[in-house]
Amino acid sequence: MKAWVIGGARWGLVGACALSVLGPAFAQDEERPPERLTVWEGLALGLTEGLTEYLPVSSTGHLYLVERLMGVGIGDGEQEAADAYAIAIQLGAILAVLWLYWGRVALVAQGLVGKNPEGRRLLVNLLLAFAPAVVVGLLAEHFIKRYLFGLWPITAAWLVGGVAIFVASRRERGAEEGLTLDELRPGQALLIGGAQVFAMWPGVSRSLATILGGVAVGLSPTAAVEFSFLLGLVTLGAATLKEIAANGPLMVATFGWVAPLVGLVAAFISAALAVKWMVGFVTRRGLAVFGYYRIALAVVVAVWLLLGP
Repeated sequence: MKAWVIGGARWGLVGACALSVLGPAFAQDEERPPERLTVWEGLALGLTEGLTEYLPVSSTGHLYLVERLMGVGIGDGEQEAADAYAIAIQLGAILAVLWLYWGRVALVAQGLVGKNPEGRRLLVNLLLAFAPAVVVGLLAEHFIKRYLFGLWPITAAWLVGGVAIFVASRRERGAEEGLTLDELRPGQALLIGGAQVFAMWPGVSRSLATILGGVAVGLSPTAAVEFSFLLGLVTLGAATLKEIAANGPLMVATFGWVAPLVGLVAAFISAALAVKWMVGFVTRRGLAVFGYYRIALAVVVAVWLLLGP
């Protein structure tokens, strides 16, 4: 009975979060808006988001590339809506981690109301790690959108990130060698937040920056991956809420609501599978394979761009 109650609470919280965010965005006029995003395109973007959000390969870069390949956002007035959707669809990946790490989330909630010292420490560390992204994001938002959103900057970031993985892999240690999340200190959490700032360059990958930052301050690779997932709830949640509040109506007016909703569900399912797979994979194999992938992808996309798509 207890398991059923806990499971029901998890689904209830996930559903409530989804409805509270999507409700205002999906409110429609009396006349149905024209849909310029097909269900299949929404599905493809959702799978892309879910599979890449928590892997150290950059979901933003992959979404931008897939949108370019499918021609999404190239029509009159569609680019801003496409950019908004690329952020809003993160909600599916957020809900996946909320579901999978329910125990940790509940711990943080208990810490928030002063009932669990361990949860309070984790909450403080997450907020400290989130803080640098808030400051830099507010100061540099215009610069980032103007100069770093493009396939050439993203391709360069894929390449740089791949090299960074190889450098880090030379010092790679066992999956459980290092600090646990319970042993992480506030100063170390702030340094991880500083590393996350580099992920504002599209293509770097928030997961890559925070995992490497976590390992650099002494976390075990497994703990660094888990902290990256939890920090994503805060960072991605804030960005998603901000974007939906600002551009949700524009997104729905441009693309309708069916295809974006299909993409969100696809992002939820694929992100849950990717997170479960990644924890086991990193424990056994480390991060090196992602370095090979990033460099290979950078080369392929660079050649494609030079040949003139």
